[in-house]
Amino acid sequence: MWWTVVVLAALPSLGAGGEAPEAPPESWTQLWFFRFLVNAAGYASFMVPGYLLVQYFKRKNYLETGRGLCFPLVKTCVFGNEPKASDEVPLASRTEPAETTPTWQALKLLFCAAGLQVSYLTWGVLQERVMTRSYGATATSPGERFTDSQFLVLMNRVLALLVAGLYCVLCKQPRHGAPMYRYSFASLSNVLSSWCQYEALKFVSFPTQVLAKASKVIPVMLMGKLVSRRSYEHWEYLTAGLISIGVSMFLLSSGPEPRSSPATTLSGLILLAGYIAFDSFTSNWQDALFAYKMSSVQMMFGVNFFSCLFTVGSLLEQGALLEGTRFMGRHSEFAAHALLLSVCSACGQLFIFYTIGQFGAAVFTIIMTLRQAFAILLSCLLYGHTITVVGGLGVAVVFAALLLRVYARGRLKQRGKKAMPVESSVQKV
Repeated sequence: MWWTVVVLAALPSLGAGGEAPEAPPESWTQLWFFRFLVNAAGYASFMVPGYLLVQYFKRKNYLETGRGLCFPLVKTCVFGNEPKASDEVPLASRTEPAETTPTWQALKLLFCAAGLQVSYLTWGVLQERVMTRSYGATATSPGERFTDSQFLVLMNRVLALLVAGLYCVLCKQPRHGAPMYRYSFASLSNVLSSWCQYEALKFVSFPTQVLAKASKVIPVMLMGKLVSRRSYEHWEYLTAGLISIGVSMFLLSSGPEPRSSPATTLSGLILLAGYIAFDSFTSNWQDALFAYKMSSVQMMFGVNFFSCLFTVGSLLEQGALLEGTRFMGRHSEFAAHALLLSVCSACGQLFIFYTIGQFGAAVFTIIMTLRQAFAILLSCLLYGHTITVVGGLGVAVVFAALLLRVYARGRLKQRGKKAMPVESSVQKV
């Protein structure tokens, strides 16, 4: 994260991948920082009382002394259920049936790759369309833009919650043992990271945002070195250096479009840094929760449940839920885009689980790395972003370094060495 701050602070603007959309606020209440504080206050109105209740039940040793109708609910939410040996369902591992032919495996791989590419490329295109373009524009009216990123987060989470819940009902899952309240921390950071991701598109171009996500490995390594005293292999430093060079080439390359102001650049920088920080916390917290032997779909359901609770409560407190619904009523095109955005997000999660289960994390990482490269190309073609030759070479260097990391991690695994853990794939959008 500090590397990102140093690089972008030295630049006069952030928009080498095309003109960054400018969205000057109408008043100080429309500033992104003010909206962030209001949203955070709304989430705190649920988190703080909930945390105090959890601590109260633990101090009172409610698990031993509690009785009555509320006891099962309190036990599930605060203490969890220890799964019995007879109740445990082994999590599905990546297995290849003996009768599976290479042709069938190739078809399944093609299905997974196509599903991931279609889901997330469509999601990326719609995300940029919703956050950077106007709706209802005519020859006499410029139309209006949708500005409430939190409403989009809610729509994504509601559909994902329904899909995960339906999957859990139809398919046998391990007996759930985690205390429900523990999902709330991952939900909070996930909602904030998604909000920062949507909000950043008001200030930086989509290719810049994608490249910032791709370079997330650099602050992760820095924090691992400084906080955890973790040591890294030589190839990890090499690939991190290549990513740094590629990102710098992209950001420092000049395009013909007029650029945004330094204040807009700083806003985009802070939002991207916030996305990286919150998303990193989400992944690490989810990794800790998997110690309860839950399935990925159960994780998806638990995180989305609290995400819906937080966003609905915050929107109701601000009076923004009704306004978002009215905007959908005024612009049917936006309603279709928002619904399709949510469908792509939910379906993409299921394709992630299936791909990792069938082919492993390395194949999944390669597919998603290629998806990021295709997303930049598609955004440039559809929305007119301009990338210079130097910027294009920088993008190529970044993704070549990412693929090199996948290859090196696979070689280390074959040799029996411990490689860096692959990022958690749950709730990436």
